[in-house]
Amino acid sequence: MARLPNPSLWDALATAVVRQVIRAAQARKLYREFCDRHGPGVALSDEMDIHSFPSPERVLTLSDGDFTNSGMAFKRRPLRRAAEAFLAHGENWLSLSPSVLVKELQTVPGIGPWSAGAAVADWSNDWTLYPYGDLAVRTWARHADPDAAWPMDERTFARTWRRVTGDQLGTYTLLTLAFGCRQAGAV
Repeated sequence: MARLPNPSLWDALATAVVRQVIRAAQARKLYREFCDRHGPGVALSDEMDIHSFPSPERVLTLSDGDFTNSGMAFKRRPLRRAAEAFLAHGENWLSLSPSVLVKELQTVPGIGPWSAGAAVADWSNDWTLYPYGDLAVRTWARHADPDAAWPMDERTFARTWRRVTGDQLGTYTLLTLAFGCRQAGAV
């Protein structure tokens, strides 16, 4: 298995914001809808276009109604804050090490440890930075190894996961998330 990093730190950050506190399937749907409505498109054929996430500049030009009509009213403020911060600091962020970038992103209002870790893991491909105690990893670890006595709470699971995966924390975290995506796609 190979996983290509997201080449755009802005897209990785925006994706993490969209994914905050909602189910992955719902986040994917909202992300695609927002891209289709407001992102730049490329024609793949006469019948199909693909759209990327709108630039930070474009996000800042969208009206409240644009967010509402895209089902993203509750993401309006955090996306605008992220866009403002990216325009002000993005070039500097690109020069930081991934572990420092996780801390730096958390200075943006609305970007906490989960969003910062998820964004930087997506962009840097360093999955040791992903918040590996989160519900997705816990859920799919249980499905992948149902006989293991995985802890239910996030903090205890994270300690156990770190111990069990050892030097392969990033690899096992990514594989577990990929397993989950494949299983969710099969449903």
